[in-house]
Amino acid sequence: MRALRLTLLRHSRHLSKFSSLGGVRLASENVVSQSATSSPPETAGDNLIYTQEHLALKESLRKIIDQEINPHVDQWEAEGKFPAHKIFKILGNAGFLGVNKPVKYGGLGLDFSYSVAVAEELGNIRCGGVPMAIGVQSDMATPALARFGSDELKEEFLLPSIMGDKVACLGVSEVGAGSDVSSIRTKAVRKGDEYVINGGKMWTTNGTQADWMCLLANTSDGPPHRNKSLICLPMNLPGVQIARKIDKLGMWSSDTAEVFFDDVRVPCKNVIGQEGMGFTYQMLQFQEERLWGVANILTAMDNIIQETIQYTGQRKVFRQPVLYHQSVHFRLAELQTEVELLRSLLYRATALYIKGNDVTKLASMAKLKGGRLTREVADSCLQYWGGMGFTSDVMVSRFYRDSRLLSIGGGADEVMLGIICKYMDTLPKK
Repeated sequence: MRALRLTLLRHSRHLSKFSSLGGVRLASENVVSQSATSSPPETAGDNLIYTQEHLALKESLRKIIDQEINPHVDQWEAEGKFPAHKIFKILGNAGFLGVNKPVKYGGLGLDFSYSVAVAEELGNIRCGGVPMAIGVQSDMATPALARFGSDELKEEFLLPSIMGDKVACLGVSEVGAGSDVSSIRTKAVRKGDEYVINGGKMWTTNGTQADWMCLLANTSDGPPHRNKSLICLPMNLPGVQIARKIDKLGMWSSDTAEVFFDDVRVPCKNVIGQEGMGFTYQMLQFQEERLWGVANILTAMDNIIQETIQYTGQRKVFRQPVLYHQSVHFRLAELQTEVELLRSLLYRATALYIKGNDVTKLASMAKLKGGRLTREVADSCLQYWGGMGFTSDVMVSRFYRDSRLLSIGGGADEVMLGIICKYMDTLPKK
């Protein structure tokens, strides 16, 4: 742990070298921007799974968020894109893109609980799109590569991704196959020592800026759970076409692309692990992705509830603050209770996961509850902001748009229910 402390201290000193990019927040955001930090500083004694090392990591990350990200979120939201290479390089230099990845390839070599801590802290970014893009880089496109990839592939793709020199994306979903991963149609046909890839991917986060894709493709005509492979695909190869940047309901600052592959040739050595094991590898990646997503949304929900408390305490209706109405402060108490229950489930799943347990059921439960709870928090809190909540000038409206994705991306609520039912042995027998 002493070595870790020294590493974190070095990272903290490194933050002072970052140049400020400038920028001004919307006045309406400035009114409530301090609410999330009004509570006493967190200590290890307040937490079930975090140590002082976890908290030091979060503190260092918060400095980057406050100095290099949040001042520019409004601009990135308006432009529909954030500078991924620039931000990822800052995060990579400080060690935040490979917290639980091997030291040999630029990571910090810590357990997954540190990734959860990072995900929680990223919830302090004043939008959903940027943390989602960071999560794709650190905990969605790279876990299988770190765990099963060859040394050569790790040198070429994992190391520069952890260092922030390359932007990664994940190519799983297709137009006709979102949560139903087994139904993907993209094919990679072996010809000599190469695969020839044809097909397309949809809703690809980081897609317009990515240097490489962790691609799931059918590499044989066998059973759908055994015929797929994960392939490291450079995005600058002939035949890779970014068809369009997709306009979305929320997550505006994150670029999302539709990508086509027309006779794209990739060396067979670019397969991660064993050919035909891609579906299994991707299901393992989903465990971390879902836990990461829940951790990230917890902080965002905490912030929205606290900002709503502050606003309703100031805003008067019928000659008294909105907050004084029992229906309002009771509802906020209910929401905060639900957030704390979800946090306990996340921490339990994380503690079991780092001990080597299969937490698919718990991760699915957390993802299901997280997606539904964010919708409750967003809808209830926005209501208490009244007409102001229906404008783009306040964080609650952005959260309302962005948080809706959690019940869809990474496996829809209905898929989570199916997984849970499978573990409960309540699915109809075929």
